[in-house]
This record gives sequence, structure tokens and C-alpha cells, in this order.
Amino acid sequence: MKTINSYVTALLLVLSGYASIAQETQNTKQLDSVVITSSRIDLPFKENSRTITVISAQDIAQSPATNVTELLQQVAGVDMRRRGVNGMQADLYIRGGSFDQTLILIDGIKVEDAQTGHHTMNMALPIEVIKRIEIIKGPAARVFGQNAFTGAINIVTKSSTDTVNTVGFQVGSYNQRHFNGTTGIDFNTSSVIAHASVNASDGYRHNTDFKNQNYFIKGTFNKNNTPINLIGYFTDRKFGANGFYASPTAINQYEETQSSLVGVTSVYKSNNLTLKPRLYWKRNQDMYVFVRDNPSIYRNLHISNKVGAEVNASYKSNMGTTGFGVDVAKVYLSSNNLGDRDRFMANVFLEHRFTFADDKLDVTPGIAINYFSDFKFHAFPGIDIGYQVNDNLKIYANAGYTYRIPTYTDLFYSDPTTLGNENLDPEEALTEELGLKYSKGNFSGSLAIFNRDSNNLIDYVKEASDDLWEATNIQDLNTIGLEANASFNYSMGGFNQNVTLGYTYLDEDLKASNVNFSRYSINSLQHHATATFRTQFLKNFRQSIAYKFAKRTVGTNNDYHVVDVKATLDLQSFEISLIGNNIFNTEYTETNLVPMPKGNVLLDVKYKF
Repeated sequence: MKTINSYVTALLLVLSGYASIAQETQNTKQLDSVVITSSRIDLPFKENSRTITVISAQDIAQSPATNVTELLQQVAGVDMRRRGVNGMQADLYIRGGSFDQTLILIDGIKVEDAQTGHHTMNMALPIEVIKRIEIIKGPAARVFGQNAFTGAINIVTKSSTDTVNTVGFQVGSYNQRHFNGTTGIDFNTSSVIAHASVNASDGYRHNTDFKNQNYFIKGTFNKNNTPINLIGYFTDRKFGANGFYASPTAINQYEETQSSLVGVTSVYKSNNLTLKPRLYWKRNQDMYVFVRDNPSIYRNLHISNKVGAEVNASYKSNMGTTGFGVDVAKVYLSSNNLGDRDRFMANVFLEHRFTFADDKLDVTPGIAINYFSDFKFHAFPGIDIGYQVNDNLKIYANAGYTYRIPTYTDLFYSDPTTLGNENLDPEEALTEELGLKYSKGNFSGSLAIFNRDSNNLIDYVKEASDDLWEATNIQDLNTIGLEANASFNYSMGGFNQNVTLGYTYLDEDLKASNVNFSRYSINSLQHHATATFRTQFLKNFRQSIAYKFAKRTVGTNNDYHVVDVKATLDLQSFEISLIGNNIFNTEYTETNLVPMPKGNVLLDVKYKF
């Protein structure tokens, strides 16, 4: 394998060098015109007073990533802790925190899972149907409610049918084989986009084989009046989980998950009022087996359902723009381990954006009031402030309280070594951030510093070595961080080239607790650097290189460098790509001592019709 990867690396580098002799025009990314749609008050990217990163459709097309998990790994401050290839199982962290503290949305629909945050990335859509990804970092409970403790990610699906018609396949290392097809049909006043894909592999080591099926459909109706969008998504994952959750010696673990979403949304506009109603149903099924060939030893089966309705609104007046909304949902859980549970949730949101000094100064205070049938009422205020110094420079600050309701795993899970605690309180935090954004010509950059004081964090502790680990609100954590990003577009040979750089630093101080044994360990990315180099010099040929440096806070081999590459030949109807992951064979782990695969390659062939 090492010899093969050396040849592939050499081939890709030769192709990149050869590509530097000719030209084609490439559209420069214009973020300023992108409207961030995940909150009640829609604002252009440039006017937002938050730290927001947008991964565009062009970024996705040029990236070596083949799934959302790999895409997010290219963003500084986002820590994707994968177990294996193809994003089959991965946990999502933003600016430290935990995998339970980040919210995923699809077209604004909140799709968190009440069982456990381990299922967060189950709802990550195939990249073929994604228009862009909006990454909101920092306190977001005021905007989104529960689970947006350290940030939120909104996946925006495609609406145009013009560029979605493709069929393709991928083959590569570990007998990876992926087949997908996407089509769109426009009926003037309505349109439909549909996608199906199957991904499979024999695995890169014992018991890491997988098979993943994805099905997506989006229909848009009554486009010329009050549009109605209907989306449906279903994913089925079956995978060997060698050492994924328990001790690394638990090499025969196995898991099957099914996740589905049905949502209906609309937008109603009348003069200064905009209404965005939503109805949705999200389901997740999780079967875990400790010994794959003998489920009778230990087996968990959890089925969760969330049914919700939401109305978000904004109203423009002489005083500014007022955003308000109501979100109600009912969660049901059926589990042989966690029991049969249900929870009613209600959230009320209110914010108002004031502008002063000829619209240079914006101030947006707001509050979220939440009710949970098992945790009662909570109020979480916050404020965003921004000042547009000139056309190129904006300074901003924000602060807010945020929280996380314990998952049912925290509350009720039990096994031979672990015990949940139904008396847990929500985790809480106060976060402050100060930043600036600069954009001029082909250069854009941002810098932010932030502080998060977290309280009542849930840890598993015990007094004696023979006791069970029990979930307890016992830890307080202070997190101070710095984040910097820059993007530069330039022309060479008549073509636009792009370099994107990112860096995040975290300093975390875990307050001492009076317990004899604690499971809680901070293993955040203390230093996280990313770089992406997208180039094109030939009319039909382009390439990209993605680099990541990570240094974690604990572990013996806690720092590593990973390089992924992609070279694409575009022949009008056909697009042929060669993708190399971890091309320098770096040995590293991202979570739970699960070794990541060394260098591997994929051949990607796509037909556009």
C-alpha cells in the first residue's frame, strides 16, 4: 500500500505541475451577496455580527472531500472526530465543547437527537444535493434553542434543477465502491430534485466494513406565489465498529442506524412582514451489538421520534427589524436500555436589530425562553453588536447565555460499568466574543477572540475503583480561544486561483473537583490549522490540496499533519477525478484510540446530463 500511495502522490504532483501551463476562467467566490438564512432576521454575510463560515457549492465541487464530515474537517475551529472512512461514524465539536453541544439544521429544520449526540452526523446529506453549508460559531441558544451550546451548522439544499443531473461511481482502496444518481425536473411552477446513493467498503482493518444507503427528495410547488418546499431524506447505515465506543480491545462491536426526515416549509411575504412556517418529523433508529456474531451477549435498540412545528417571522419598521418565532415539538423514545420516554418542548424567540449612525452601527439584543416538560423553564438572553468602520472593515462583538439539556443517554443509560442519573441539570455557559472582518478586492480575512465559562458540565465519576461510573453535574470549564481566517483569490494564466487559511487556538482550564475518579478528559484541538489551495491552469483540468494540522491537549501522539489532494479532468459531459486521502501515510487517531486509515485513493467518474 505504501508503494502504491507513493506512485499516486507522484502522479498527482506531476499532474498539478503539468497543469500550470494553460488556462480557464473560474468564478471568484462572492460571499458578500450570500444571505444567511438560518436565523429569523435574514442578513447578507457581510452585515452579520457573528463568526460565520460558508462552504459554497463551488468549494464543495473543488474539495477532495466526498462527504460532509470531510468537508467540515477543512474548517478551522470545527473538530470532526471520525471513526474510519466515508464519515460512517463521526462526532462533531465546535471550539471545544462536546459532541452533544452542537446543533445540526437542514434548511433551518433542527435535527438533533434526544438519545445521544453520537447520531448528529447521521443527518449529514449527500454533498450532491447541498447548495451551501452555514457554520455559526459561538453562543447560539438565543437563535436556535437547545443544543446550540458552542455553535450550529445549517445545511442548505439545492433548489435549482439546472446543474444537479448526474450519475457517477467511485472505486478505491479497501474495496470502496460508491454509486450515486441525482436528477432534477422543472415544471415551471414546481420542481423536483431526487438523489439515491449506495456506499460500501470491506473496511481498512478488521470489522470496519460498511454499507450506507441514502435517498433524498425535494419538491418545490407554487413557486410563483407562496412557495411550498417538501423535503424527505432517509439513510441506512450498517458498519463494523472495531473499538469505536468501548475499550480499543472491543474489536467486534457492530452498529446499524436508520435516520429519516420529512419536512414542509414555506415563505409568506406581505409588505414588511415575512413568515416562515415549518412542519417536520425526524426519526432515528439505533441498534448496537457488543459482539457482532453473538447479539445475545449485549444488544441495545433505541428508536426516537421528534415531531415539530415552527413559525419564524421578521417585521421591518422605522425602528429596525424585529425577529420572533415559536417552536414546539414532542419527542418520543422507545429503548430496551433507556426505557420508554417522551418530552414536550416549547421555545419562544424574540430579537430586534437596531441601526444607528447612518446604518454603520447595528445592535441586536434578543432572548429565548424555553420550556421542557422534564426541565421546566429557562431564559437565555444575548446581544450582537457590530460597527462598519468603512466599506472593507467591520468590528463586532456578541455575548450570550447558552445551555444543553441532558440526553436520554446521560439520564438513563446503564451497562455493567456505567449508570445514568435522572436528576441531572442542564449544562450552562456564558460566552463572549470580539472579532473583526476585513474584505477588499480579492482578499478577505477575519479574526476573533472568545471566552466561554461553562458550568454544570456532565462528567462520569465514582468514589471507589469498584463503583459504577455515574453521570454527575460536577465540572466547570473555562475556554479561551482565538480564531483567524483568510482567503485570497488571484489570477494566473488567465484563471482565478484561491488560497484559504485558517487557525484556531484553545486554552481550556478544567476546574478541580472533589472526586476520586473522573472520566472527563479534555482532548480538544488546542492548535488547529487548515489550508486549502485550489488551482486551475488548463481549460479542462483543475486540482486542489487540503492540509490540516492538529495538536490535541492530551495523548502521546497528539499532533499530526494530514494532506488530501484532488485532480479533476472535465470533459463536458464527463468529469473524472482522482482523490488521494492522507497521501503521506500519517499515523494518527481522532477519537477513542481508533487508528485512522493511512493513504488511500478513490477514482471518481461522473456523467452530467
